[in-house]
Amino acid sequence: MLLIVGTVRLPPENLERAKPAMRAMVQASRAEAGCLEYGYAEDVLQPGLIHVKECWTDQAALDAHFASAHIQLWRAAWPALGIGDRDLRVYEVQPPRAT
Repeated sequence: MLLIVGTVRLPPENLERAKPAMRAMVQASRAEAGCLEYGYAEDVLQPGLIHVKECWTDQAALDAHFASAHIQLWRAAWPALGIGDRDLRVYEVQPPRAT
């Protein structure tokens, strides 16, 4: 399994304009084969800081995600929304277990 965690930033005043594109990206990604989890969350202390968490079954699923039409649309929207300062990391992890 692959776990992606990190952040992206956008000007806080652009967040409401960004939400429809973010919502579409999350919904389309969650529907992809191999997507186990996909979400965005705004930081409660730093407006405009968005936490990203994704989990994919394998590299092939992640590669298909990167080639998808919805990720191309999402990335094309970044300049107009001021999205930048992207810091995402990929980790190879074991399947989850209860704590």
